[in-house]
Amino acid sequence: MISGSSSLFAAGGHEAAINHLPPVWLVVPFVLLLLMIATGPLFYHRFWEHHYPKVAVGLAAIVAGYYGFMMDHGWHVLEHTLEEYLSFIALISSLFVVSGGILIRIERRGKPLVNGLLLMFGAVLANLIGTTGASMLLIRPFMRMNAGRLKPFHVVFFIFIVSNIGGGLTPIGDPPLFLGFLKGVPFFWVISKVWLPWLLTVICLVSIFMLLDARAGETAAAEKPAEGGISIIGGKNFIYLGIIIVSVFLDPAVISGFPSLQELFHLPLGVRELIMFGVAIAAYRTADPDALGGNEFNFEPIKEVAFLFVGIFATMIPALELIGAYASIHAAEFSVTTFYWLTGALSGVLDNAPTYLNFLAGALGKFGLDMTASQHVQNFASGVASPIEGDVPSGIYLMAISVASVFFGAMTYIGNAPNFMVKNIAAQTGVKVPDFLEYVYKYSLPVLIPVFALLWYLFFNY
Repeated sequence: MISGSSSLFAAGGHEAAINHLPPVWLVVPFVLLLLMIATGPLFYHRFWEHHYPKVAVGLAAIVAGYYGFMMDHGWHVLEHTLEEYLSFIALISSLFVVSGGILIRIERRGKPLVNGLLLMFGAVLANLIGTTGASMLLIRPFMRMNAGRLKPFHVVFFIFIVSNIGGGLTPIGDPPLFLGFLKGVPFFWVISKVWLPWLLTVICLVSIFMLLDARAGETAAAEKPAEGGISIIGGKNFIYLGIIIVSVFLDPAVISGFPSLQELFHLPLGVRELIMFGVAIAAYRTADPDALGGNEFNFEPIKEVAFLFVGIFATMIPALELIGAYASIHAAEFSVTTFYWLTGALSGVLDNAPTYLNFLAGALGKFGLDMTASQHVQNFASGVASPIEGDVPSGIYLMAISVASVFFGAMTYIGNAPNFMVKNIAAQTGVKVPDFLEYVYKYSLPVLIPVFALLWYLFFNY
């Protein structure tokens, strides 16, 4: 999710936002899709396995039809959503294919300390190649290291740490932070302000994981791999990976004067997306067969993500517009605490990138600033005094929104792009993974919420 929806606050004033709001009932397809994603694999597995593409596309068509024929700004919104979806699928599919051609063998047994160090490494790596890149690169070796002792919590904590919270320090790490960078937040602002909450959270989660891992016991003797080093097959794909990461920045908002195919030729994708799709094709055609075979590579995980997120991107349009309008109207009443918990709660069930933008726009409005002006965003990040006496400077609000949008993306499988991908890769290889509801009630609520509450108390209790 390289780009995201701009909020209604940024697009116009309160009155304009209200006049262009969709009806509340149009949120029903989104809620229904979430419910079916949560319950389908559990209660009607056979139907869901064969018909989820029809369900996702059908519900998307309901919302798209209403916007296209019943709302004045509908076609513009649909066009923008299509651009977002193509950016999303270009990034995640290219990383999926490229990483599938890299076979990393770590000849170490899966033990608490080794696993904990790998998760810490993945958290750092996520800031260099993104949470999606780090997840795709490390999930298979992580599972192989723990063959014979892999439990559901192994996959869940990998999603928590590598697929989400790890990428909280740089704009490369996670889509919300990249959108903030495009809007004017300085590149190194996040790491300078968020490193302590990030480090505390990663240490807490890795420590909890290692305790659970110690209880899981050792690998069965017959399945213990020989102790050794690290070997890599398909190393040339790291060049492809580098091309993808560089292409992320090929955006007119980053490079002044860079051509925009959307504006020049009215295409729904840009140079960046063409490069990513091209890299995916080239990487697959030139992949080392041993690497593909060792990774048990197939396209089923990316197929499921592509169809489900067609539905998610389309059906969440009205929810995001309603939330954006509410945030813009009530921003003056929101405290840091409110921004933190609202941004977080919605980032867990909606796409965390546009959620970040909506609340960023609301927070800027609270300080009399405009998200469409990059200098305003830079001033907001550096710290502007609040017009409300006794309130905290603007930088605290930006910290709260940044942390919440990235960290709370781990709350559900749909909170961040790689979550579903990791789940599907694990399931494709026969690993037992929690269903949607089990993930939430058994892991994210009892593990993440106490940690996030501690962060709020220490850093955002205003």
